[in-house]
Amino acid sequence: MFYKLGAHSRWILPPRLPFRHCRDGFHPCQQLPSRQYSAPFTGFPPEQRHAVKRGLPLAATLLILGGTGYIAYEQHQPFRHLLLAIVRCSRVAVAAVLGTLDYKITFARSYNSGAEREQGYSRCHTRSAKRVLKALLANGGVFIKLGQHMASLIVLSNEWRDTMRPLQDKCDPTSYEDVEALFLSDIGKPINELFEDFDPTPIGVASLAQVHTGKHRESGKKVAVKLQHPNLAEFCEIDMEMVSVTLSWIKRWFPEFEFTWLSEEMRENLPKEMDFVNEAQNARRAAANFANVSTSLYIPEVISATKRVLIMEYIQGARVDDLAFLKQEGIDKNKVALELARIFGRMVFVDGWFHADPHPGNLLIRRAAKDSRSPYNFEIVLLDHGLYFDMDDQLRINYSKWWLSLIARTSPKTLEDRRKYAELVGNITPDLYPVFEAAITGGEYAGLASRLIMLNSATGRVALEGAWQDESYSGGYDRASSIIDVPPFSEAEGEAIRNAVSNEGILLSVLDVLRRVPRRVVMVLKLNDLTRSLDHALATTHSSARIFLITAKYCVAAVWQDDYRRIQQHGLRLYGWLGSLRCLVSCWWKCVKGYTTLTIMETVMDMRATLTRFVPMWHACTLTKKLR
Repeated sequence: MFYKLGAHSRWILPPRLPFRHCRDGFHPCQQLPSRQYSAPFTGFPPEQRHAVKRGLPLAATLLILGGTGYIAYEQHQPFRHLLLAIVRCSRVAVAAVLGTLDYKITFARSYNSGAEREQGYSRCHTRSAKRVLKALLANGGVFIKLGQHMASLIVLSNEWRDTMRPLQDKCDPTSYEDVEALFLSDIGKPINELFEDFDPTPIGVASLAQVHTGKHRESGKKVAVKLQHPNLAEFCEIDMEMVSVTLSWIKRWFPEFEFTWLSEEMRENLPKEMDFVNEAQNARRAAANFANVSTSLYIPEVISATKRVLIMEYIQGARVDDLAFLKQEGIDKNKVALELARIFGRMVFVDGWFHADPHPGNLLIRRAAKDSRSPYNFEIVLLDHGLYFDMDDQLRINYSKWWLSLIARTSPKTLEDRRKYAELVGNITPDLYPVFEAAITGGEYAGLASRLIMLNSATGRVALEGAWQDESYSGGYDRASSIIDVPPFSEAEGEAIRNAVSNEGILLSVLDVLRRVPRRVVMVLKLNDLTRSLDHALATTHSSARIFLITAKYCVAAVWQDDYRRIQQHGLRLYGWLGSLRCLVSCWWKCVKGYTTLTIMETVMDMRATLTRFVPMWHACTLTKKLR
């Protein structure tokens, strides 16, 4: 029921019916209003109309800017790079600044005991490393590579290295569609024309590339196909610039925490690793260097290479530290550890050109075939040849002489040589020498480290406290005269080292060593750390100093070759004919004497290792007979 109540009124429906039903009929329930008006709409009030007018230009401007920004982001590469750089750089900068402030606060805090201080420092290391890890994972690409490099730096704390280690497995694979597009753009052929069979699922994914398997049509061989992530090149340059800027900020704000060497190293090495043609050349050169050497080393054959696609021989094997595989195949763990030391020792001290990305993932082991030239029943396969470093002759010889001074018995002359060659090799001043020697020889050699790493409270720096200036100094522990004589370290010595390295002065000294030492020497440190860690992982029965003897033998050979070359080139002019002959014989005898001494020591250590391995077996056999 509708009512029209006036000229200016509208038709309206009453809110409810005006009657209600009862037994005796309908009764009115409310009175209808005599007039009800609904005012006509006359628009917004004046002040609201002005607000709307003012907001329209702003909304239109935002809409235009947003659309323009979206188009520029999608179509204009420099603009997209700028925005991404701001976001990616802010992540790293926030993590770096918060971590640096955390360290300063933690180091300035007072502690009730050494154990409490050590625990506080350890938590600070972990917090800072996790912040950086989160930023690196968010950015991806080059930043993953940076984290992987940090995980392999032997002078960083275990908290940092353990936190960064998962980055080896945190890389996202490139989609198969992008892989197909990569083959078309780089090789000009689709996948099915190059391969009879191609597995679309990668068998390994790293920060820079991923690896597929397939059967190559032309050669008929099963191959490993290494493909660079297609979007890596687009952001490589800008990411390296971001890393450089971020680390420069840290250096400016906190001069004692200097990491600029990391960005310099990335800028030099990353373009080499991203060029697979360079990797193919490195693999061929490494194979040529060992072509006439009796060795278990095997380098996979390179079939073809472009800048972003590398096709190599596929090798089936296990990780070199897979103890179950070694036992199953009857491979001697001791011989594997010693062969690894020989391979890398020859690269560094003889060839002066060595693999610069060593880690267990790049080393496979397989049983040697009948036609193998390996002197043992196994072959060690070296992968990933993207980065090699060379050492100039002078650095290589000085490093060899420094190693020989560490092997030699302690004497005033030996101590003087250690100081002299440490400065020539690594620009190491006397106050930083303990950190450098501990990094070279390994922290597990506490006979050296316990007497070397001492904190000078007056300067906050690592000081020697007469550790190697004074032959009689022992630091409260049994002192070894060379690294060969270092005994297994006790729990007390281990605790002393852990307490020492928790100090801020030690950390700053480690950073100072990293800043001073040439990049080539840092990479040699990584090789040293690899051989030591694999010797431990393989659970070898020989002495922990056994691999040092192999290094020393290569050092002796390198020094003799240098002496022979020097006498041959300049001997007549400097010494005359007779003097040159006398000098040559003297150098030759020194080489023969040193090499023979090291060989005898090797024989004795190997005999001890054999006894160590067979004594438990003899006890087990004796016990079995008694039980019978």
